[in-house]
Amino acid sequence: MNEVVKFKAFCIERYKYLHDMKGQDVLRLFKEYGVMDYISSFYDVLHSFGDRYIISEIDEFIAARQ
Repeated sequence: MNEVVKFKAFCIERYKYLHDMKGQDVLRLFKEYGVMDYISSFYDVLHSFGDRYIISEIDEFIAARQ
């Protein structure tokens, strides 16, 4: 499995845990707002930060598109 795919799985799991959501709801949210493409595009930067920072970045990304 490549590193970007592993990182996407990590982001889904951490988002699920930190927002007390079900995995299917996180996937639906990420798909609706293009989060997976965002994670792929900014993997080089995002993967070097801690989980709470990454989740806050994803939250900001989603909020900017609502």
